[in-house]
Amino acid sequence: MAAPPPRHSLPFLLHISLPIPSLFLFLLLFVPCSVHSSVCGNLEIPFPFSLNTTIHPSIPDPFLLYCLNSTSLFLNLTLQSYRILQFLSDAVLVDFPGPSPCRHYNDFNSFSPVSHSPFFAISDDNLFALYDCNDSSLCKPTCQNLVLPSCDSNYPPACCYPLSDRSLWRNRGDFSVFSKMGCRGFSSWVFEKGWRMGKRGVKLEWGLPRNLTSCDENGFVVNATNVSDGVRCSCSDGFVGDGYANGFGCFKSCVKNGRQEYGSSCNTKQRREKELVIFTGVLAPLFIIASLVGLFCILKRPIKQTTLNSSHTNALLQKACRTRLFTYHELQQATRGFEDNAKLVDSRNGAIFAGVLGDGSRVVVHRLQCENKADVMNVLSQIEVLYVLAHKHVAHILGCCIDPDNPPLVVYEHPDNDRLEKHLHHQKGIKQTLDWYRRLKIATETASVLAFLQCEVSPPIFHNHLESCHIFLDTNFSSKVLGFGLLSSPTEDKSHPLEASSFHNNDVYDFGVVLLEMVTGLKNSDLPMVALQKIRIGKLEEVVDPLLYYHEKPPQIKEQIEIVADLATRCLLFGRDGKLRMSDVSKELTHLMKENVVFVDGGSMRRPTIEETFSNSSLLQMISMSPDSILAP
Repeated sequence: MAAPPPRHSLPFLLHISLPIPSLFLFLLLFVPCSVHSSVCGNLEIPFPFSLNTTIHPSIPDPFLLYCLNSTSLFLNLTLQSYRILQFLSDAVLVDFPGPSPCRHYNDFNSFSPVSHSPFFAISDDNLFALYDCNDSSLCKPTCQNLVLPSCDSNYPPACCYPLSDRSLWRNRGDFSVFSKMGCRGFSSWVFEKGWRMGKRGVKLEWGLPRNLTSCDENGFVVNATNVSDGVRCSCSDGFVGDGYANGFGCFKSCVKNGRQEYGSSCNTKQRREKELVIFTGVLAPLFIIASLVGLFCILKRPIKQTTLNSSHTNALLQKACRTRLFTYHELQQATRGFEDNAKLVDSRNGAIFAGVLGDGSRVVVHRLQCENKADVMNVLSQIEVLYVLAHKHVAHILGCCIDPDNPPLVVYEHPDNDRLEKHLHHQKGIKQTLDWYRRLKIATETASVLAFLQCEVSPPIFHNHLESCHIFLDTNFSSKVLGFGLLSSPTEDKSHPLEASSFHNNDVYDFGVVLLEMVTGLKNSDLPMVALQKIRIGKLEEVVDPLLYYHEKPPQIKEQIEIVADLATRCLLFGRDGKLRMSDVSKELTHLMKENVVFVDGGSMRRPTIEETFSNSSLLQMISMSPDSILAP
């Protein structure tokens, strides 16, 4: 059997930051040889690209690549060929046409064939450097603090334009608009998550026609961002792979006891887990006794006690943190002394601050309140799990700070589009509103990552105080959750009248509040009882966010808004007593998101009406009598 492809050739592994030899072994044993990629030079060719038409005869011609001298791989579009530098999860990074590998003044017409291709489009992730422009108004302040490859480091650009800005460029392969501004040429870089520096080239997004796309049974179809009518396959949460039935497919993935597991090892029987619990229960007391004896012997040594305890404990804590270790002074400077102006969130999970590191990179700093060293070790354990997971909808963890005289600090990467809260309430600095599709997408992604962390990670991780301020958005308006309550036993919140013994149920209830906030555009603390009453009597349109333009929407979109309002109501009613789980919420939203892509038989599938949900609720009478019972602060 052929060996499995190396890590860089598998698009579905791009978001995993640590080596995963167990997955390679799994692919080696269980993946058929027929799906393994071809090779050209140092590039493994992933599906749907190919060098041989007989392997995938239904794939369109532009995905048939050409390998020159077994070293250079080319993509052919109409009359132009582009050398492929790297395969990304949703795109290919190609070089500029021409003989010079480090040319700066590239021709604006060199990518015009892309605008005529139904399968490829210029990605918004490209950052252009424009040269000798007559009009400097198109230059954006994004050239600062760029880490460029050696080819460009000695010739830094004076004018940068990110294509995601869209104030001038309108998502076409035709760049003549820059020529009209008097620019003589351009270069381009791509900055992907996890890259230390930008990579030179142009990122081309790709998409297949829907009728040629066959996803794995554990995958689903997603729309391409810029390719009109183009789609790709993606694996559901809890699975890894390229998502295609004709490719690598999707394989079960989970984290057990801090380790990444795949395939059948994710279906361990409860009997083994009980045996592990019994074994741990026997071993733990012995370990504690041995530790106490050792500590007693250490304390008998003629060493100053205070010095020993402080240095020894601090060393243990720092050893336990495998991510980057920041100093407290470094983060204090980044947040301007943790001043109030830098504070983004202040909740029972701790305060969250915006900051800028010395190298200019923006970060989010989460300050946790821990009462003892055991709490700190528990925090480090959960940080390690989140760091290993590197889930695409959890904000990327850069590191932590463990200082014996200060609370522990978790440092996240700052997503580009800030907090969901700012977008919903149109706070300062927000220029565009969230349409319904983006709100539904954000809700679906948030529910899926919460369900994954609760159901597929052992021991499970709960957020324990989800609000719209804890949901950040990246450049593509994808959800990035942070601000987890990382303590294993936080104090119970007495302010909620409907008491719960499970953090799982707290997450469902809190997510319902966020859903209602996304539908109405009202702040969490100001949610009026009239909103639920209007929903109950079928007058949802009176409380829908005016910026959603509910009355102008087609019937299918109106029905989706009603379904999400109904789901938010059920989260509030049944979330705390365990009748509705986060996995159930995620499944409903995922199904609704799929319907948003294509409606069955030109219509929409029927859902229980909001009135039916209320009529089936045993809590309806209580809510009607006590308005405050559902709207916990």
